[in-house]
Amino acid sequence: MIKELPEIFDLIIVGAGHAGCEAAHAASKLGLATLVLTNNIDRIGHLSCNPAIGGLAKGHMVKEIDALGGIMGLWADESGIQFRRLNTRKGPAVQATRAQMDRSRYLFSAQSTLFSLDHLYIMEAFAEDLLVTSGRIRGVRTAFGEDFYAPAVLLTTGTFLQGQIHVGLRSSSGGRLGDPASAGLSHSLRKLGLDLGRLKTGTVPRLLKESIDFSVMQEQHGDDPPPRFSFRGAPRTLRQIPCHITYTSSSTHECINAGLDRSPMYQGLIHGTGARYCPSIEDKVARFPEKERHQIFVEPEGLDSHEVYPNGISTSLPLDVQKKMLQTIPGLEKAIIVRPGYAIEYDYIHPTQLTPHLETRAVQGLYSAGQINGTSGYEEAAAQGLWAALNIYARSHGTDFILKRDQAYMAVLVDDLITRGTSEPYRMFTSRAEYRLLLREDNADERLTPLGRELGLVDDAYWKIFTARQQQMQSLKEALRSMVIRPDQSTVKILEQIGAHPPKRSASLADILKQPSISIRELKPLWSGLDDYEDAILERVQTDIKFEGYISRQREMAERIRHLEDTGLPRDLDYTRVSGLSREAVEKLSAIRPETLGQAGRISGITPATLSALQIYLKMGKKDPQQDKDH
Repeated sequence: MIKELPEIFDLIIVGAGHAGCEAAHAASKLGLATLVLTNNIDRIGHLSCNPAIGGLAKGHMVKEIDALGGIMGLWADESGIQFRRLNTRKGPAVQATRAQMDRSRYLFSAQSTLFSLDHLYIMEAFAEDLLVTSGRIRGVRTAFGEDFYAPAVLLTTGTFLQGQIHVGLRSSSGGRLGDPASAGLSHSLRKLGLDLGRLKTGTVPRLLKESIDFSVMQEQHGDDPPPRFSFRGAPRTLRQIPCHITYTSSSTHECINAGLDRSPMYQGLIHGTGARYCPSIEDKVARFPEKERHQIFVEPEGLDSHEVYPNGISTSLPLDVQKKMLQTIPGLEKAIIVRPGYAIEYDYIHPTQLTPHLETRAVQGLYSAGQINGTSGYEEAAAQGLWAALNIYARSHGTDFILKRDQAYMAVLVDDLITRGTSEPYRMFTSRAEYRLLLREDNADERLTPLGRELGLVDDAYWKIFTARQQQMQSLKEALRSMVIRPDQSTVKILEQIGAHPPKRSASLADILKQPSISIRELKPLWSGLDDYEDAILERVQTDIKFEGYISRQREMAERIRHLEDTGLPRDLDYTRVSGLSREAVEKLSAIRPETLGQAGRISGITPATLSALQIYLKMGKKDPQQDKDH
């Protein structure tokens, strides 16, 4: 079938990084005629910074994306060259998957998928201006003077808005090294009344693999068998290879300190705020002078790549200082810099100007996702891209897509952004989620796949896998709870051999499993039927049974405050008419416009007394006559 270009699209996506790719995949799979505008088609799906997907809390979001029917997890599984489970000695809530990617293979997977989608159109063009009429988006105008029209526009511009690259005291315009920045869109957004801020991120010097002495470094292998991101069981074909670990030295720190007089960050040339949790090496050395060394992960860029990524030495120091610094690091003494490390400043939208759907309040139909909203990381961007696309699709069908904080990490991400905002690149951590035992990696499908199916993004093949897995888990739980053992001599002997405390009376296998020192696999001498289940099923059931009490308490906690999350606030509520509110509360509530009492309570500076005043006001029915009828 020959594609024909629509006169009016359902959605225009500006940018084709991880937010743009995830949004484009979801929207087009759901049948929306979607146009992607990107300044470089060859860079679609490019891993601009470190060649890795996942990590603590980030891996959780990749799993959630996959559970909803998104694509990042599948691309990662196809492209991974080293997979590891992190925090395996800690509780299941904070365990996560991380994988090194073959950079070129990931890009190939992304482009192969996107270019094969029926309803997706991709063009290489700079979006220079937004077309708006009476507060509603109409489309986009490109630098070529071409207009494209759609009732929804999603901005996923990453670091490209007024991007400025710094290497030492030299700076140049750019969205990333080798790609031009976008100038027009920042002006267009300000003209529409949106408040923009300035952030900064950075990257490491890329090194020639053949110039590195790996023999003096610690080798780090992945897990065998390698874990996967996707619940769909995609085959993995790539060879698995190790990473390496080395460290900075006191000589490294002396070299860095000597170069701070030419650091753009320390000489006031960089005005954007950097990521607190991912500082540059010069920042780490300056802020923590007592540390004798800093760890560096030397990560491969791909099976056939000649570049490596020395994770841990992000820098914007002058090139000559970067070279001297490397000469003091074991294994990197003769390293050749293929691409210098640099810092990049860029514009972002203060996210408190967004609704929970990631739509701007200033312009109806204008959405944003990814680093433009103040976040950092591929996974945060992809989660927002999917979130925005599902909301755009839902709105076109007269429905809504909103998740609560006890349902998904991506809900925590969006809620944090729109209620608390951010003045530095936001990074997701497990500690940001108050219900993290409910939001484990392993149960993301149980939480979200039925919703993805309802929306239409989960296909028949995936749904069949999901339902079969749910049935297996249910049958295993029922078997463990119904199978009762008696403390006779032979049973006591088996229990003592596996390190379990024999019960004083008859007990189920589920009761035995709740003992902290016992794993489900150790119960096989008591029931050989465990051999019929794959490891992933055994581990999930083990977690559900062992942490049953804690999980129930977290669910109860979520239910206790559910009334706050379900109590809506009128969108045009005049907060000056609510008695008992401080001036600060009125200003913040009027600016952010929370949609529920729960969201209001998470705004910085909003006290329990403020929530009580709002509840009293709503109960007394003191509403303005022109309030939103939906509430």
